[in-house]
Amino acid sequence: MKRIDIKGAIIPNDYKWYYDYLEMDSTTPKDVYNVLGAAFNEPLEVYINSPGGVIDVGSEIYTMLRSHQGNVDIYIVGEACSAASIIAMARHCEMSPTALMMVHCASTGAQGNHSDFEKTAEVLKTADDALANAYVIKSGMSKEDALLMMEKETWLTADQALEKGLIDGIMFDEKNNTNGQLVAGNFALPSQERMNQIKKMINEQDTDQGDAAFLMSKIKNLRLKER
Repeated sequence: MKRIDIKGAIIPNDYKWYYDYLEMDSTTPKDVYNVLGAAFNEPLEVYINSPGGVIDVGSEIYTMLRSHQGNVDIYIVGEACSAASIIAMARHCEMSPTALMMVHCASTGAQGNHSDFEKTAEVLKTADDALANAYVIKSGMSKEDALLMMEKETWLTADQALEKGLIDGIMFDEKNNTNGQLVAGNFALPSQERMNQIKKMINEQDTDQGDAAFLMSKIKNLRLKER
């Protein structure tokens, strides 16, 4: 039995070094692909505790899990928000009775004139329409109900998610266990400028061969100043 952990921010592959260096939980498509590549058609268990992340990354992981030929059981053990909730829709899913699910509309940053903002709004609506399909396919709810749920930024307990058909059962609850099957609001990706700054500090550390603990202290102080 292979295990996949969807922990922390759901991010593109090229952000992974940054999160790993700062010892922050994260999940990339490559993380999931590496396990799937070794699993062949073996059964999988997927454990989710994530605030969400980049929507196309969530979609890619969702698609990989849907495509896996073996059995897949997904367990939401903490939270499955935004892009993480999309991943949870991929296969048979159960929630811990203490876990939460959150669904909402895609969000992004924008700059420019009125035409740029109108275009961005169109793109976000298109993204919402695409993501809503995951909830529709899983639960059988209408597209309109799925979009309304997203528009309201809906937080769901395990009981509420089960009632809506978004999960198949509640962990440890035999009577309810059926045995069937662009960014979350809770976090933000680091800017390219910040990543370059950290990389420069790492390179300077390698050149000076100084104390690694001192470097980590500088980075942590930088993070505190940004809060």
